[in-house]
Amino acid sequence: MQVLKFGGTSVANADNIRKVAAIVREKVKEDRIIVIVSAFGGITDALLQCGVLAEASNELYKEKLRQAELRHIEAVRSLIPMTHQSSILSRVKKSCNEIEDICKGVFMLGELSERTKDKIMSFGELLSSQIISAHFASVEMNCTWKDTRALIRTDSRFGSAGVDFKVTNGQIAQYFAQDPGSLYILPGFVASDNRGSTTTLGRGGSDYTAAIISAGVDATRAEIWTDVSGMMTADPRLVETAKVIPQISYQEAMELSHFGAKVIYPPTIQPMMRKSIPVWIKNTFAPDDRGTVIESIVQYNGSSIRGISSMSSIALLSLEGSGMVGIPGFSKRLFESLANQKINVILITQSSSEHSICVAIDEKNLVQAKTAVDFAFEHEISSGKVDPLSVERGLAIVALVGDNMKNHTGISGKMFGSLGRNGVNIRAIAQGSSERNISAVMSAVDVKKAITVLHEEFFETSFKQINLFITGVGNVGSRFLSQLQQQKKHLLEHLRLEVNVIGLANSKKMIFDDEGLDLEKWKEQLESGESMKLDKFIEIIRSKNLGNAVFADITANDEVAMSYERLLQKSISVIACNKVACSSSYNYYKKLKNLSREYNALFLFETNVGAGLPVIGTLNDLIHSGDKINKIEAVLSGTLNFVFNNYNSEEPFAEVVRRAQKEGYTEPDPRLDLSGTDVMRKIMILARESGEKIEMEDIANHSFMPASCMKGSIIDFYQTMADEEPHFKRIYDEAASKGMKLKFVASFKNGKASVGLRHIDPAHNLYHLYGKDNVVLFYTERYPEQPLVVKGAGAGAEVTASGVFADVIRAARI
Repeated sequence: MQVLKFGGTSVANADNIRKVAAIVREKVKEDRIIVIVSAFGGITDALLQCGVLAEASNELYKEKLRQAELRHIEAVRSLIPMTHQSSILSRVKKSCNEIEDICKGVFMLGELSERTKDKIMSFGELLSSQIISAHFASVEMNCTWKDTRALIRTDSRFGSAGVDFKVTNGQIAQYFAQDPGSLYILPGFVASDNRGSTTTLGRGGSDYTAAIISAGVDATRAEIWTDVSGMMTADPRLVETAKVIPQISYQEAMELSHFGAKVIYPPTIQPMMRKSIPVWIKNTFAPDDRGTVIESIVQYNGSSIRGISSMSSIALLSLEGSGMVGIPGFSKRLFESLANQKINVILITQSSSEHSICVAIDEKNLVQAKTAVDFAFEHEISSGKVDPLSVERGLAIVALVGDNMKNHTGISGKMFGSLGRNGVNIRAIAQGSSERNISAVMSAVDVKKAITVLHEEFFETSFKQINLFITGVGNVGSRFLSQLQQQKKHLLEHLRLEVNVIGLANSKKMIFDDEGLDLEKWKEQLESGESMKLDKFIEIIRSKNLGNAVFADITANDEVAMSYERLLQKSISVIACNKVACSSSYNYYKKLKNLSREYNALFLFETNVGAGLPVIGTLNDLIHSGDKINKIEAVLSGTLNFVFNNYNSEEPFAEVVRRAQKEGYTEPDPRLDLSGTDVMRKIMILARESGEKIEMEDIANHSFMPASCMKGSIIDFYQTMADEEPHFKRIYDEAASKGMKLKFVASFKNGKASVGLRHIDPAHNLYHLYGKDNVVLFYTERYPEQPLVVKGAGAGAEVTASGVFADVIRAARI
């Protein structure tokens, strides 16, 4: 014999009930079938509301009842031929009249007892089961309707009655042994006490009915039919890549269900677990899907974790004080005070010092709990031995569940490491001695992010998703987006990375898409975006609270650079192509570095020096491996190197600069390059990364530019340069006459930094430097005479974009 239970969504309307009939028709060919049904979706709540309104002397209960009655009548008319409707319509009408009479009594008395609530709510399942039974009969599916109240005996705790299994199992076994039928329809949720009064089985009551009946008839299997294709590795509303769990143990299923997996109610499983009856979770709307089977012995799924679950609306109560240490009975009194108020404790944790104990409860019971606990410890609180109960609200619990956790080390480390890297603060932790569950209490706003990163950590063997936000889509930014699009397949296949651009902005517009922007159409999408407001852009990024979040600044904007701290404080890694932050005050630079460490978010700025060259990475590798920087010599301006490699006094200096700007080598304002300011910034960044506390004013700048060129607009700048051509020719001729080249060199030695134009002879490492190339010479303890050299293209949008890309990949791989 098999037991099939169909929930409220499965029987919500006539179309769904027809699907149920089709499933049952096939099943009854295999075995004797008992079908347990819930009330039509939403009806139980509607009936309860009728009672509550009546108690409040609100006549709206009549309208609510009329709507419930109409819904059942419409179902009859849709499901049953006209010639067979009269008897079932009569039963619906009679039941609704009975509900109305009860509500009238409640209205007059102004009192709604738990017993009366049970009576009112029971009509939902009683009506749905009789209508479904009549439909089955009308489509030639011979069935027997049986009132579950005659089979399940309970105590008189109305609202959540306890089952007398000895009597119940006897009544069930006797009835089904004597009746030769092949198909039975039973209402879920309802039962009766030994006086014949209607009781209900509480939350998950229809599932519990199925479990009780299954155990009573020793069913070969039980099936819970719902609107999902089984239990999932995580809530699919939070994690798009959640997978169906094909097989799970009874204990794992109870743990997952306790912490919020809504597919099945934990007590439901117990009667079937005792008799080792396999329980299948199936989808009414996709009946061919395999679903999940819950049973005693399950196969190892390749992961130590079976699933991730969460529970929201949690409050944390903390009782602490020096008067608790070494004194027995505090825990007992705490739990007694909560139990007396019928407040369920969801999670418990206590410090080994016995100085504090912390419990999690449903947030709706918070005020009641605080009052009860403060009263219970009134004497200790007044004498200062114990502090008044501290409470935190707005919390949630996220739990990892799996029988195999006890056989694997490092699960906790992996869990808390991934949460920490993504800025999820843990308020309390609990792990049972069975090592089947690790639970963490956190802010409710972090739940989606927490579950997403944990699911990725434990279940995603295919790829890691990076949520990228970009500001700046000029030359470098647009090429970076193009490279991202081009390399998308490569990243997925070779690095198992999926980089989704979630937010994009330029100086005028901004746009967001949680699914990821289409990188082939980003220009059109951005054009139709909303007006760019930097504060709003940053705040939206923070409020999205996504895991694996990375922010790339591909601007030269001061305000954007000053926003980094707000991002790092939310554990969002920052990639800065913008040199402003690292070349601003030393205090701000150091603050960002400290925030990066504190919040486990990377702060990367490789492209600040040498565009795509691995200059900063190489410097950091030297220092981290124990080397010491003695001296740095470098040509750090691709613009100036291009200019002096191409200027020979035949073509005017101003025209060579104009060509450099046209080819994309200069800053938007070329004076930043030619004045040496940009090179000063770069050598300062290298000095700071070497461990030196240095500011811009500490750097000597031996500028070759006439002061007149640095005034006015960019147009004025070019004109003045043309007028100063004799000055530039004289500089060139002086070097050329000695057989030397002009190079704008930055140097750092003994804590001092300088930049300026130098004559370089053919034997020098900097002599053979062509085009727009940069070169950095690191003289260290390990490289005292022959320096470590990093050399290559140091300017250009394409190589700079590739440097940003490399930093994004570094951030993704932490």
